[in-house]
Amino acid sequence: MQQQFSLADCDVMGFDLDHTLCRYHLPQSARLIYDSFAQYLVTEKGYDKDLLTLAPDNLDFCCKGLVLDIEEGNFLKLAEDGTVLRASHGTKSMTSEEILETYGRREWKHFNTVSGMVSRSAKYYLYDNYFDLPGALLCARVVDTLDEHDGQKKYDFWKDMVAAIQHNYKITAFKEDCGMYFPEVKNHPDKYLQRCPESVKKWLKQLKSAGKILLLITSSHSDYCRLLCEHILGNDFEEYFDVVITNALKPGFFSHTPNQRPFRTLENDEEQEALLSLDKPGWYSQGNAIQLYELLKKMTGKLDPKVVYFGDSMHSDIFPARHYSNWETVFILEELLGNKVMVPAETEAEPLEKKGKYEEYQHKAPYFVSKQWGSFFVDRLPGLENAEETLVHTWSCRCISTYSTIAIPSLEAIADLPLDYRFTRFSSNSSATAGYYPSPPRALLPNEESVTMK
Repeated sequence: MQQQFSLADCDVMGFDLDHTLCRYHLPQSARLIYDSFAQYLVTEKGYDKDLLTLAPDNLDFCCKGLVLDIEEGNFLKLAEDGTVLRASHGTKSMTSEEILETYGRREWKHFNTVSGMVSRSAKYYLYDNYFDLPGALLCARVVDTLDEHDGQKKYDFWKDMVAAIQHNYKITAFKEDCGMYFPEVKNHPDKYLQRCPESVKKWLKQLKSAGKILLLITSSHSDYCRLLCEHILGNDFEEYFDVVITNALKPGFFSHTPNQRPFRTLENDEEQEALLSLDKPGWYSQGNAIQLYELLKKMTGKLDPKVVYFGDSMHSDIFPARHYSNWETVFILEELLGNKVMVPAETEAEPLEKKGKYEEYQHKAPYFVSKQWGSFFVDRLPGLENAEETLVHTWSCRCISTYSTIAIPSLEAIADLPLDYRFTRFSSNSSATAGYYPSPPRALLPNEESVTMK
């Protein structure tokens, strides 16, 4: 496979919506998601009222790439070979000795299944996107409260957590003003949503002018999708896209057959009858990548149109688009901003006592770097002191270079580049940092370990 990747070579550009085209104000949205789940557990399921209060530094627990071992109540950060690098029981970090005693220096027991499919199951849950992460903190605090009151060894809270997620995000919740999440975003969109930068809107138009076909493929339902797109792109948002697919139920969109997951038309945001095939551009619900690809062949007049898909979730976007559909994939990874965000540029000259904007930055920090969990990209093996020999890549980092064509911090990072700009792609015979644009995370560069690994 060639080492270079260019958008000019692609016929079709597909975009995820949440945290890809639509960026959120992360501290505010994290708090809302946490509160919406906690409220349900406390009022509907009788959980401890303490779950409703959150100290500002609690959100430091949130870190992408964690796996919850549901039965044990343990959160794990895994190395690329499946050994456990860090762990917590509930919110409490386990010591190196406890990790070695519990897990040994061997592959975690579910690693084969989770790594083969970047999957989730009844026994574990992979936290890999910003919609999920506040739920990780809530689950950890649930474990803390259950330990306090019942001294439990095996945990049975997961079904209640799933019920909380379904209550807040179910397909009818937006229309019914059900739960806490949708009513709040509807009423205060500016508090939670970042408007799309002009450079990105211009870039989307340029892609269309260059003859590219643009897709929007989101698991959000059509009514929420419309709210987001009107807010971030404007009322004419549909003009940006040839095909809009909502309630796509990814990753199943990529892995399911047309029989399992047919496309449906929409009327007033209600799904209509199943379609036997996809014949023309438009707005659809559910569906599958196989029939979509047949439509793309017609639209491009090519037997083998080349598709690139932009998304922020390894589980729902990047892995399945690459694994099942063999599409090129661009991973949106805000963690790449982690080294850059120190004090906002416009306030660098001000003394830190002028706290306004500096405090805003302070809130953002947990999303790029968690003190409790350390670097998203590398870590030390527990129990060994000699850092030179024991710094290893995380499993999350390995997934990025295995399944992404390139990784970028945001669409804005590439919007001003010429369409035929040639990126260096991730590939097995190049360095581990090749596919990161505009620059690799500092943690992956030589001689930077001391900076990142506290």
